[in-house]
Amino acid sequence: MNIDRDRDTVMKIVRYCDEIDESLDLFERNYEALQEQSTFRNSVAMCLLQTGELTTHLSPAFKARFPGMPWQDMKGMRNIAAHHYGNIDLEILWDTVMIDIPALRKYCLDICLK
Repeated sequence: MNIDRDRDTVMKIVRYCDEIDESLDLFERNYEALQEQSTFRNSVAMCLLQTGELTTHLSPAFKARFPGMPWQDMKGMRNIAAHHYGNIDLEILWDTVMIDIPALRKYCLDICLK
């Protein structure tokens, strides 16, 4: 396990979580804006794509040591964002950015502080 590489990757994930939060602020955390504004959808979908991609850079030992996040599901969300963008369920996207992303950010920061 390359601890430094894994921690760097986790901090990149945190930065994408922060970008999602910035987009949420910009669009006033409004679900209707997500439905209507492609810029909003594209912004959060791209960040989700990037976080999912970054999970593939984490070592298997790291993922085993920190099983508190569904690393494989994150990769799955990445695949949906990358290959089936027009089919993203907006309610799932909304729940992901409102619930899962803040939890992911906290979990990742907790890891980096260990």
